[in-house]
Amino acid sequence: MPRHATVNPQRRTRLIQVLAFALSAACGKLHAAATSARGGSADATTKAPTPTDAPPSPAAANTSTPLPPPAEPAPLPASLAWKDADSLLVHNPHAIETRRAVLGRQLITPTQCLFVRDNALPPPARLLAEAGQWPVAFDGVAQPDAYTLAELQAMPTRTVATVLQCAENGRALQSRPAIGTQWQTGGAACVIWTGVPLTTVIHELGGVVPGSRFLTARGADSLPDGIASDFTRVERSVPLSALEHALLAWTLNGAPIPLAHGGPLRLVLPGYAGINYIKYVRRIAFTTEESSAHIQTADFRVPLRPGEPRLTIPAWRLPVKSWITEPLGSDEPVKAGTVPIRGVAMGGASAVTRIEVTADGGATWHPAQFTGSDLGPFAWRLFEISLSLPPGPIELACRATNAAGQQQPDFTTDNTGYFVNGWREHHVAITIAPAG
Repeated sequence: MPRHATVNPQRRTRLIQVLAFALSAACGKLHAAATSARGGSADATTKAPTPTDAPPSPAAANTSTPLPPPAEPAPLPASLAWKDADSLLVHNPHAIETRRAVLGRQLITPTQCLFVRDNALPPPARLLAEAGQWPVAFDGVAQPDAYTLAELQAMPTRTVATVLQCAENGRALQSRPAIGTQWQTGGAACVIWTGVPLTTVIHELGGVVPGSRFLTARGADSLPDGIASDFTRVERSVPLSALEHALLAWTLNGAPIPLAHGGPLRLVLPGYAGINYIKYVRRIAFTTEESSAHIQTADFRVPLRPGEPRLTIPAWRLPVKSWITEPLGSDEPVKAGTVPIRGVAMGGASAVTRIEVTADGGATWHPAQFTGSDLGPFAWRLFEISLSLPPGPIELACRATNAAGQQQPDFTTDNTGYFVNGWREHHVAITIAPAG
């Protein structure tokens, strides 16, 4: 396998910033068009633009049950009317995923197509109008203090691309059912964040108190009154080592973070599961013990060792993972011959370095090529390969390998419903039509 060229960090940062600006402009046009349509324009049939390559129909002629049956159609909540409904699958108002084919269309996932996952109730939307005064307290440092968002924005900033992925993503694909929302592949995205490195803030406060082992963050979201604090508190702890890449971000894809995605301020932890990216962050503390919140001690936990479900740890670092996004099915059948196969691949806690595709159940693996830009070790990569496929039913699958030498397994070892990354579980079954 050829060695990958080293990417200049400054060039990568400039590239990310350019992409963020371009994406922000495109998002603005989409939102303006949608607003115009809702306001009763001269063209009564106008609606918010959708991607030109529409999501596949469940009844597509060339598809043979590649995915579990989709959830019953449900409308977007009124607060998310700005989203691209055609790109999304609504499980419930607090669990909305991106359709599989949409994720492979471009490197950066547009905010209108980005999945939504709430663990509690967000703060009132009116708070965004006074975002600059949003306070964040810092404890477990030499000089405990609080900063407003405006004060944080005056500090040096960093822009980074990361995979934002719910730990529950892929739950519906497991061979053994797991309790919870049946996410397919759409609880994931690749997005661009801008904010202040948490190390910069901590340096201003004199550094972390010696003996601290965890970075503990709390959000402003909550559950109804009358429930014990440990059950209502949305607070997560991660190993202190996560501080190295942590970001307090106020910009998503070149625009202020919407309330649905944690605005006005969100903790970003590259390489970690989305549950640790605390939304509406109000407090950052460095602690000797993990949080006692229920969402830390009982939910979002995985076995410490495969096959030993009684001993668990929090769902922290993402595993290596990939899946095919094309072909999935369309109104036009896939014909025998040379067929392009595309998808996304991510390394989890380290960069993805290799991606392979099989059309015979893993007996033969073909190295695919990464396409598009490399936005850093925590972003995903698009990939492509063309294979000669005969007529008839066929199963396509892919597997990724990261810089740490970790490779996707055949199946997810444990049936917790978290970190599902088996390549067989993510296969695509299609029927190839005769050529001609």
